[in-house]
Amino acid sequence: MGLRIGVLMDPISGINTKKDTTLGMLRAGVKAGHQLVYLEQSDLFIREGETFASLRPLEVFESDDHWYSLGDAYTASLSSLDVVLMRKDPPFDMEFFYTTQLLEDAERRGTLIVNRCESLRNCNEKLFAAQFPQCCPPLLVSRDPDALKTFHKEYGDVIFKPLDGMGGQSIFRVSENDPNLNVILETLTRKGAETIMAQRYLPEIKAGDKRILMVNGEAVPFCLARLPMAGENRGNLAAGGSGVVQPLSERDQWIAAQVGPTLREKGLLFVGLDVIGDYLTEINVTSPTCMREIDRAENTQIAEALIASIEGALVEHRAS
Repeated sequence: MGLRIGVLMDPISGINTKKDTTLGMLRAGVKAGHQLVYLEQSDLFIREGETFASLRPLEVFESDDHWYSLGDAYTASLSSLDVVLMRKDPPFDMEFFYTTQLLEDAERRGTLIVNRCESLRNCNEKLFAAQFPQCCPPLLVSRDPDALKTFHKEYGDVIFKPLDGMGGQSIFRVSENDPNLNVILETLTRKGAETIMAQRYLPEIKAGDKRILMVNGEAVPFCLARLPMAGENRGNLAAGGSGVVQPLSERDQWIAAQVGPTLREKGLLFVGLDVIGDYLTEINVTSPTCMREIDRAENTQIAEALIASIEGALVEHRAS
C-alpha cells in the first residue's frame, strides 16, 4: 500500500524544474506508488497540543512546463501523513526553528520527518563538519577578533565565513597582508558579537567544490564538482559556478565513510557533503541539491534510492 508523503517546501510554482532536487524526489515518490500532499510553513499550526496543517493533494508531472497540480485545501493533523519531506530552503532563521518544533509533534506521533527535526536544529552546516577534524582543513570557530587574526597570521591565506550563510554569501578570502582584514572581521563578527568560522584557504577550489550526496549514510558514487567563475573563490552554483559530474576519489569515499555512520545515527537520510580537494568543508542537512545534475549525467537514480530508504526508515521509526 502506498504511503502518504507530505512535502514542506518553498512555493512549488517558483522552482527551477530542470534542476530542482525536491521535484525529482516527488516524481520518484509517485513512481513508487505513493500519494503526495503539499504544504508550506504558513500552513502549520498547533491546536490543543497537536500540530495540524492546511494540506493540499499534489500531483507532479514529467513536463517541465506543466509540472504540478494542487487539489483543494483541507485541514488535518500532520500525523495523518506517513512521511514529511522537510525541504524548506535556508536561511535557518527562527521561523525555520519553529517549523522543526511543529513538525516534531507529528514525529512523536509516528510520522517520519526527513531529515529528523532534532538533527536539523543541532547540526549547523558549518559546525557539524568540525565534528570530523580528521576530514577538515585547519579551522577556527570564534568571535574573538584577536584569535581570528592570530589564525590568519599562522596560515596567511584564510577563508572567513558566517555560520548561518548559504549559497556562498558573505564568504571572504583574506590573503597575507590584506589591509581589509580588520574591517572584514568587524563586519562578520559584528564587532565581536557573533561567532564565525575561519578555514585555511584551499587552492584546490580551482578544481571544484565537490558536492557528495549521501543517502542513509551511503555515498552516491558520483559527485558534482562546482567550478568557480573566473576571478571567483566560490564554487557555489548560486554564486555563478558551473558543475561537472565526476566519480568520487578514494579520499572522497574515505570522508564519506567517516561521516556516514553519524548521519545514520542522527536520522539524516539525505545529506550533501562539500569537499574541496582532500578536505570536508561543510555538511548540508537542510535541503541539499545537485541530485538532478548527477542523475542526468550518470543515471544514478538517487531519488529512487532515497524513497526506498524512506520506506525502510519509516518501519524502523514506528517500531522504535
